[in-house]
Amino acid sequence: MVKIMFLCHGNICRSPMAEYVMKDLVEKAGLEKYFDISSGAVSDEEWFNPIYPPAQRKLREKGVRFGNHSAHKISPAEFKEQDLIIVMDRSNLRWLERIVGDYSEVAAGDTLKDSDITGKVHMMMEFAGLCRDVADPWYTGDFEQTYQDVMAGCQGLLEKIKI
Repeated sequence: MVKIMFLCHGNICRSPMAEYVMKDLVEKAGLEKYFDISSGAVSDEEWFNPIYPPAQRKLREKGVRFGNHSAHKISPAEFKEQDLIIVMDRSNLRWLERIVGDYSEVAAGDTLKDSDITGKVHMMMEFAGLCRDVADPWYTGDFEQTYQDVMAGCQGLLEKIKI
């Protein structure tokens, strides 16, 4: 089973959108038994909050089912349990480094480099063949662009994983 966690700043927009889009893609491919997909935050600002209502509306509009979501901050132990950590922007990488400390202590032999396709931590848009952040709708208000970014990243990620 491949354990994937999507991370963004607050875990109320981008990362839960990615979690549920990926779950939808995996389900449609008949691969649910091979994946454990979740999401989290690198901050505790939105702790226990649900998916932001405009993000919920966008998921519904696109036919993507989601469950009861409660935002939470990733812990070092949770980080260690994951096979892949997918972050939405470079700021998330910096916050993640503060949370897990010296990455080499958490996952011996790996490095925290978003350009290392064989490592644990990746930028979401690298799976879409792009070198940029996922658009943050908290600031832009553009949930359609965020959805398109998330969909492209999740589709690319699913193609990269060999099941």
